[in-house]
Amino acid sequence: MDFKKNILQTIGNTPLIRLNKITSQISSTVLAKVEYFNPGSSVKDRIALKMIEDAEAKGKLKPGSTIVEGTSGNTGMGLALAAIVKGYNLICVSTDKQSQEKFDVLRAVGAEVIVCPTNVEPDDPRSYYSTSKRIASEIPGAWYVNQYDNLSNTQAHYEETGPEIWKQTKGKVTHFVVGVGTGGTISGVGKYLKEKNPAIKIWGIDTYGSVFKKYHETGVFDKNEIYPYSTEGIGEDIIPKNVDFKIIDGFEKVTDKDAALYTRKLARLEGIFAGNSCGAAIKGLLQLEKKFNSNDVIVVLLHDSGSRYIGKIYNDDWMRKKKFM
Repeated sequence: MDFKKNILQTIGNTPLIRLNKITSQISSTVLAKVEYFNPGSSVKDRIALKMIEDAEAKGKLKPGSTIVEGTSGNTGMGLALAAIVKGYNLICVSTDKQSQEKFDVLRAVGAEVIVCPTNVEPDDPRSYYSTSKRIASEIPGAWYVNQYDNLSNTQAHYEETGPEIWKQTKGKVTHFVVGVGTGGTISGVGKYLKEKNPAIKIWGIDTYGSVFKKYHETGVFDKNEIYPYSTEGIGEDIIPKNVDFKIIDGFEKVTDKDAALYTRKLARLEGIFAGNSCGAAIKGLLQLEKKFNSNDVIVVLLHDSGSRYIGKIYNDDWMRKKKFM
């Protein structure tokens, strides 16, 4: 009989799908690595399992332990699936910027969800960074995941996502485009692809209100770059250890409005019902049009599913309230 022993064995080996209409202005072949085919509907399933398995190997997790993580939702879902199979408790700490659907899904799979304010400094006791660390320190034997600085994040993509892309394109990939949040995807995939072919260009998609682009170009952490933004899953007001700037060739910033509109265009034009940061990745790719030629094979990674954004990006009232429509 052909079957999986548990849900975790379905993680990875997501398809590459050619984009046709939404990228028609570009002569290159554009292929989307659609990560919502993972069981938790996002790319974060990959790193969640890797980080837990590495923690187990190091003795940081024991049967019945509590896992604590600050998450925008997707990593929490991946951790929840692994926690169910492996017998751990999970506390997810998030921000009030995230969609209600993400919180509902996390609670549905058994996670406790704590919501913190978005617009506070990272070292503020109310921030989700600080709250995650505090909770983990207060629970005996708890393990704080810290996907931002946990290098198993990058390693998961170096071991799996990068090799998948190389194999699926038969080594013909010339550019990799992806939104950057914790930095694990771009750093892990980028490292693997550049080891295979140093000529491959690695492009990060950033958002206005985030520090990545200026920091990459100048080495200056400019707090004036930081302000509230609505795009979920990319951009940061910190520099995670998982972001390897040496591997990244450049960053392109995309507005909240364009990210939202292109998320909806992706569904309407390609039938790919993807999440908020996926629209940003597509628009960023289009803004980089002059960097590509007809012989190029561009792989753009689409992080998650649109099912997490029904009340936001795919809701006309919310879009009008934000003046995106």
